[in-house]
Amino acid sequence: MIVNHPLLGPRDASEFTYLGDASLINRPDWQAEDAANAFYEYGYLRDNPAGEHQELWYHEAGDRSWLVVTRDTTTHEISKVELARDVARARGRSK
Repeated sequence: MIVNHPLLGPRDASEFTYLGDASLINRPDWQAEDAANAFYEYGYLRDNPAGEHQELWYHEAGDRSWLVVTRDTTTHEISKVELARDVARARGRSK
């Protein structure tokens, strides 16, 4: 599988490590009233979708960047690759 890295161009998937659902970018507020429950759900509950899914990938054998890869889990076709920092900023995360 080839990942079209936004900065480095096409790279083999063996250079990357899959780290889970891209919803991990949406870390709960640790000061919220229901923080314990929110962190339990954040850490342990995941969907297992069939079809298009956003995933976090880490370019371990390259520039060590974090990416959000939009991939069809049934065909493994990659439709979009973005820097995770850009996705996080678009979702309203400043840090």
